[in-house]
Amino acid sequence: MLNPWRLSLLSRLDTLGTVRAVAKAANLSASSVSQQLAVLEAETRTQLLERTGRRVRLTPAGLMLARRARAILDHMETVEAELRSLGEAPAGLVRVGAFQSAIHTIAVPAVTRLARSHPQLDIELLELEPHASLPALRVGDVDVIITTTDFVEQPLGPDVDLVPLAADPIVLVIPPGHPAAGRGRADLSAYANEPWAFDMPRSYMANLATRLCREAGFEPRVVCRFSNYMMTLQHVEAGLAIALLPGLAVDKRYRVATRELATPVTRSITAAIRRGSAPRAAVDLVLEAIRSHPELPL
Repeated sequence: MLNPWRLSLLSRLDTLGTVRAVAKAANLSASSVSQQLAVLEAETRTQLLERTGRRVRLTPAGLMLARRARAILDHMETVEAELRSLGEAPAGLVRVGAFQSAIHTIAVPAVTRLARSHPQLDIELLELEPHASLPALRVGDVDVIITTTDFVEQPLGPDVDLVPLAADPIVLVIPPGHPAAGRGRADLSAYANEPWAFDMPRSYMANLATRLCREAGFEPRVVCRFSNYMMTLQHVEAGLAIALLPGLAVDKRYRVATRELATPVTRSITAAIRRGSAPRAAVDLVLEAIRSHPELPL
């Protein structure tokens, strides 16, 4: 009999590419993952992996089973949810992954409304940046993601259904007393000598901000890097730096000024679910609550 947990490890291997990456995602040791995959081979009486040195790759049979595994696991989750909610309103666990600025502006309000209207739902929120959320969706770690497809290197592919949510402008964020506050659209070349606050290296906002500064003709002088937009806003509010941030990330509790860019840049905010997974009323309900958020900047 196929073991669902071992199937999920095989599915992760297909998506993530290496045993080490699977181990990290599953919070296991690489040797434990290898052992479980070996057990799966014994259970199926089929060679699923080819070993070349320290690396492994899926055989044709392993690739087939890995890609069928996601549908099998999705179907099992659907049956479990149907059993829990038989004759009742949608119920069960729905896992939602969202990038930082979408957590408090989109996801939390949707979850709050659902907690009042459908208390039988269990919703788990996970902070996942766009480069991490698509792989998590594909391997089944989350059921719905809120992401942006503009600056993501991950290929979308036919296995993902996208639901457009909003258009979010990238804005220049400056201290309220800055000489340029309130002057209309910002030409970034005028800020070549300013100290900059950036996101962490290789994040999509750090890559985007670097590209925009270089297109304006200068290399930004980065004086701090934060993975948390709240810390960036605190730094700007204190007059220690300026920043480029998505509009949704600019929390109104902070005393900062924003300026639209002379050459507008907008990111498309999108919800996504796995295509082909069995329909789940609870997932549909969460997706509709996200789509109907009244303050989305469409």
